[in-house]
Amino acid sequence: MPRIVLNGERTTLPEGATAADAVRASGADGEARGVAVALDGEVVPRGEWRSTPLTDGGVVEVLTAVQGG
Repeated sequence: MPRIVLNGERTTLPEGATAADAVRASGADGEARGVAVALDGEVVPRGEWRSTPLTDGGVVEVLTAVQGG
């Protein structure tokens, strides 16, 4: 099971977890526009979320664009 840092919090995901799993674990709506994922400081294109594995010690940031003023 990969132990990662997800948005600054240590967490463990199931074996074989991907960037898409991290998005779900963060509570973000992965189908919505304005969601981005970075793995170890590198942006993961949306089309690669399901095929990008998470490894032990990885740092994942899930960002959601918010409108405001």
